[in-house]
Amino acid sequence: MATQNRTALINKMYKVLKKHYKPVPTPERPALEHVLYACCLENAGYEAADKAYTAVSTTFFDWNEVRVSTAKELAEVMHTLPEPLVAAANLKRVLQGVFEASYSFDLEALKKLPLGQAQQKLQKIPGVTPFAVAYVTQAALGGHAIPLDRGLLEAFGILGLASEQEKAAHGVPGLERAIPKNKGVEFGSLAHQLGADLVHSPHSPNVHKTLLEIAPDCKDRLPKRGAKPATTVDKHEKAPAAVAEPTRSAKAAAHAEEAKSAKASASIDDTKTSKAKPPAATKKPSPKKDEPSAKPAAAEKSPQKAAPAKAPTAKASQKTKPSAAGMSKRKPR
Repeated sequence: MATQNRTALINKMYKVLKKHYKPVPTPERPALEHVLYACCLENAGYEAADKAYTAVSTTFFDWNEVRVSTAKELAEVMHTLPEPLVAAANLKRVLQGVFEASYSFDLEALKKLPLGQAQQKLQKIPGVTPFAVAYVTQAALGGHAIPLDRGLLEAFGILGLASEQEKAAHGVPGLERAIPKNKGVEFGSLAHQLGADLVHSPHSPNVHKTLLEIAPDCKDRLPKRGAKPATTVDKHEKAPAAVAEPTRSAKAAAHAEEAKSAKASASIDDTKTSKAKPPAATKKPSPKKDEPSAKPAAAEKSPQKAAPAKAPTAKASQKTKPSAAGMSKRKPR
């Protein structure tokens, strides 16, 4: 989008937002409390953020007790937020980072630094998001920055003021030039309410009406029911599905291997059983008393050959019958 068209559309957005929302002034707080409040305000309305921040600051004894509490315990107290666990985790990390750096809960020294150095120190604190840096820059450091959270970036994308690459970079080119510094707090609070409503109810007719009033040509970019918004979250949502397919196939292969091994073991067991115990059909029936035994019948069917008679010995033949030669040699009396 051209710079002139972008600036004109931002100015039109400012006028339309004044008709539908009321500006919210920024209260005076220490720098650290502005950071902690920004953790509650990101992607949430002002009323929900005020309740969550008040609950955290009054339920626990001091910030050190909040620091040593679990994110789950803090989230239970900050239940008015749309994403209480995320906000609680960021708030706890901020307190832990500040305490480890100075062993105190104080960030007032940032106000004495040049704006660029103060922003760099803020960015290095764990749990401080780009939204929190911009909010503290505007509320505590006297700088000019429009806090942009996920809801407001999505609204700028629908209006055609930010591309997907610009939304990923967490910025809208020309926004601070189109909105002067003395109007930054007012515009920031109005635009934040639009983004919070878009996060809370993306299909609300009132939200769609406001967006169409700003940019009538954004009808095709409005959130549609049943369609996922084109954000970076989709990439992370697709990753588990891609991992799940190999897991399912691996499980199926494991089940098939188990069934195969079970079948093989069953066949081995059947073989052992057949060798150890012959089937009942192969057992010979015991002969009854009245029936003849099977052995004589077998002998009748296959009689043994008679052994040949032994030839008579020479002595026996001589005794029984004298030879003719002996009779001829006998002398006459």
